[in-house]
Amino acid sequence: MSENQSPLKVASLGLQHVLAMYAGAIVIPLIVGGAMGLNSTQLTYLVSIDILMCGIATLLQVVKMKYFGIGLPVVLGCTFTAVSPMIAIGTQYGMNSIYGAILVSGLIVVLISKFFGKLSRFFPPVVTGSVVTIIGITLIPVAINNLGGGQGAVDFGSLNNVALGFGTLLFIILMYKFSTGFARSIAILLGLFFGTFVAFFMGKVEFGAVEGASWLHMPHFFYFGFPEFNITAIITMTLVAVVSLVESTGVYYALGEITDKEISEDDLARGYRSEGLASIIGGLFNAFPYTAFSQNVGLIQLSGIKTRNVIYVAASMLILIGFVPKIGAFTTIIPPSVLGGAMVAMFGMVIAAGIKMLSRVDFSSQENLLIIACSVGMGIGVTVVPEVFANIPGGIQILTENGIVAGSLTAIFLNIIFNVIPTKGRVKKVRIEGQKVA
Repeated sequence: MSENQSPLKVASLGLQHVLAMYAGAIVIPLIVGGAMGLNSTQLTYLVSIDILMCGIATLLQVVKMKYFGIGLPVVLGCTFTAVSPMIAIGTQYGMNSIYGAILVSGLIVVLISKFFGKLSRFFPPVVTGSVVTIIGITLIPVAINNLGGGQGAVDFGSLNNVALGFGTLLFIILMYKFSTGFARSIAILLGLFFGTFVAFFMGKVEFGAVEGASWLHMPHFFYFGFPEFNITAIITMTLVAVVSLVESTGVYYALGEITDKEISEDDLARGYRSEGLASIIGGLFNAFPYTAFSQNVGLIQLSGIKTRNVIYVAASMLILIGFVPKIGAFTTIIPPSVLGGAMVAMFGMVIAAGIKMLSRVDFSSQENLLIIACSVGMGIGVTVVPEVFANIPGGIQILTENGIVAGSLTAIFLNIIFNVIPTKGRVKKVRIEGQKVA
């Protein structure tokens, strides 16, 4: 497709990319902010700053500079794998510990960006698939609580809430079944619109937050207060960042094939560095860590438009929207039950993504099966019964008090034992991405 397209066509294509990622972008601050008990003003800021930072993070990645920017038509947003860890950190240590962990993890990504390709053998699909599966499973209770009306709601589990939540989920399923192309790619967003529209006639939509929101605002450094640095939180978010880098690597190579561009090690390093820098900026303004959005890759395949001009326009639109809190406030009127219905689909897709990663693993290997069994078992077990390690030394509790950390470290450790360290007395085998090749 030619780079010389009409401004109107470029704008319409850019808007498509915004719509394709918008539901994923707004849902994360709504979930995390709701779990942290933020008021409507704080929630509006969180949504607006997230949209703004999505645009800035995208620009950092689309440009191609000496030290950052992979130069591909990629859109960045907050990864769903960060949601459960952020909620866990915020619940246990407070909101400011989330941002301390995001800042440090972003700095770590920048520091390891040059060498991450060489570290990838420690994060094959058997590890990353297990981690993403654990994260997805721990998110489902959040979705079900919202579907019931929100934890602590006086009408929790009421027929109206449950019907609204499952009605939204059914609408999304029907969109996937009967629609194609772009309409299908924004099924979640359309489901949120549909559910909120129905909820309005049920008296469950309040517009107070929209009326009270301003038309323009500026980002604030440390809006929620100065960051706090907790070692457990930092380990958790660093593991999430590493998993995101692995996922982004797949997106980079996919876009390389679509655009007929060969991806070099230097390209990958600049791409990783941009993600780390985006996370640092997000932490400074109390937004989120950012990674490549795969749904926009699908849209590029569907449309056949491979130019970066369209992504520049999409990024500019996101930045413009982010400066207008009135727009962000509209997202805060979505009732919890509607959000919960959409969450079931979205978080279920996180689990499905983890299983898809695991599908690349050699399941005939008992070692790989043991890695998956122990890491997923440890992650879910610690999440459900966190008090099991209450009496062990504090230094060890750092690694055991969070199910995602415990499960991730178990997967990494067992992968090193079985797939990295050579085994004496056996035929030496090469293991690539969790698979054994004789």
